[in-house]
Amino acid sequence: MGKSGRKKPAELEFTPTNCHARDILARVGDTWSVYIIHMLGDAKTLRFNELRKEVDGISQRMLTVTLRGLERDGMVSRTVYPEVPPRVEYSLTPLGATLRQLIRGLVIWSGDHLVEVDTARARYDAKHGPPARLSIAERSAARRSVSRKA
Repeated sequence: MGKSGRKKPAELEFTPTNCHARDILARVGDTWSVYIIHMLGDAKTLRFNELRKEVDGISQRMLTVTLRGLERDGMVSRTVYPEVPPRVEYSLTPLGATLRQLIRGLVIWSGDHLVEVDTARARYDAKHGPPARLSIAERSAARRSVSRKA
């Protein structure tokens, strides 16, 4: 039972399997994994620097860490070509492609509900003030707005 005394849904009960599922959800729900999976699903194969350019706001270190985690979890394949300098390409594995289908659904849902979310945010911000930290999308929009004015 949870702290409120209500029984948790079975999928949230503490079991070894559920703890492992939480670990996987943490991987695919982190700031960058969803974005990278979506980009690789769209492009099929990208080199590291191409991915870095496509994933707005990600640092080189964070891209490396995220790609390694996705490769470890079997979502992304890394291919190194014996050239000088070495060429490294990333693509989704069949497992990653199944997750990409779910992510596409989230992207479509997000696009379909942008106006509702923006309206809710404006209503909340008018009542409580803007958040201390902006989302990645809000930071990107602010940067684009500033660069257009320049």
